[in-house]
Order: sequence, then C-alpha cells, then structure tokens
Amino acid sequence: MGNKIIDIQDLVKIYRLSEEVSVRALKGVSLAVQRGEFISIMGASGSGKSTFMNILGFLDTPTSGRYILDGIDGCSLSLNEKAEIRNKKIGFIFQGFNLLSRTSALENVELPLMYKGGVSAQEMRDRARKLLAMVGLAGREHHHPNKLSGGEQQRVAIARSLINEPAILLADEPTGNLDTKNSNEVMDIFTALNREMGITIILVTHEPDIAEYSDRKVVFRDGLIIEDTPIPKRKKVAVTGKSK
Repeated sequence: MGNKIIDIQDLVKIYRLSEEVSVRALKGVSLAVQRGEFISIMGASGSGKSTFMNILGFLDTPTSGRYILDGIDGCSLSLNEKAEIRNKKIGFIFQGFNLLSRTSALENVELPLMYKGGVSAQEMRDRARKLLAMVGLAGREHHHPNKLSGGEQQRVAIARSLINEPAILLADEPTGNLDTKNSNEVMDIFTALNREMGITIILVTHEPDIAEYSDRKVVFRDGLIIEDTPIPKRKKVAVTGKSK
C-alpha cells in the first residue's frame, strides 16, 4: 500500500430537524484509507454509513471534524470547489445505474468529460470505447440502456465512473439490483480495477459475500464505527470483463 488517500478524524454530522429536534448521524468517526485499498462499508439502515458516504463524495458537509482527500481539506471547500473535486477525483457507481435512457452506452460514458470540457470529441470517444471494452462491452457501445441487461448497465456505469481517471471510486450497493451471476461479474471487475490498476474503492453493501471481495470491512452502528477488520482471503478474480 502507498500513502493515505483519505484521512478522516473525529467526523461529526448533526441534522437539525427543528429548534428542539436534532439527529446525530455521525458521532466522531475516524478512518484512514491507504491508496489502492478496497474497503467495504456495512451497517443497518440508520447506522450512519450513507451519511458517511455522502461526506466522502462531497455531497454533504460534516458538522465538525476533518476530511482530507488526496491532500485536499474537504471541510474548507466552497460548493463550486466541491463540485470540481467531485468531477476530477471521485467516480460514483449507484445501485440504480443512473444512466440516461435516451443516450447510448458510449454517450453515457462520455458524459463526465462533456461537463469537464477541454477534451476533443475524438478523444472522448476513444477513451469511452476503451473503457467499455475494458468492462467487457466491446460491440455494445451504441446500445441504449433498455437494450442492455442489468449487469451490462452497471458495467456502463463503472466505465463512466472511470472516464475522468478519479482518485477513488465510491460504489453504493452496486449489486443491489443484480442477480448472483451478474453480481459476481461486476465484483470481478471491481477487483480487477483494484488489483491490476491500483484504484482505491470504497463500496457500501449489506451482503456479506460481496464484502468478501474487499481487503477490509468497516461496520457502522449508531453513528460509530464498531468494527474495522481485514479480510484475509479475498475472492479470486476472473479476467476483467469476462464471465467465469
């Protein structure tokens, strides 16, 4: 492992519902993530894991504490600066895929580069094609989401998350809408991205067998981390983008 890519110390998040009522979603969470780690986040609904992931992705701001991402102090950024960091340094993968339905797989993958600007149309197309091939979708570039299976749609989402060469990938229940076969294939891709390309991955899951793909399991309960343990035997991975 290399140096720290994430350094979180004593993170607190309080949601004030009214003058009298507040919810303490995070109660002083500290966590360090080394560059190239693959971490699974687990915990029941209301445990604080979703709030934690939102703060990691600069979608929410902590009430107090420190969050350093790749040398940048996330707690001191303006909204515009947070948006810029999200686009440059963080790749997001969601349970519901979040693809544009009237747009081809290739165009969905190109989208973050369009927002970023400064990249030619040819370069966008070349990079998107390369990523789609890497996740096993060569020849499917011009299919719309409704012509792709759930597993294929999630592969498109993974390719899209990589287009800006992010520092970390944040995956929120990425196998939640998939059957076992597609879940295993998607997790094989995550494992290959981590092992072969050294990409740092933080993945939320409620499934213990999915967590086994990671290096380390972090469990939340009542706004605190109650477990942070290494996973000694990670599942073996197939060649990227290939079915077993």
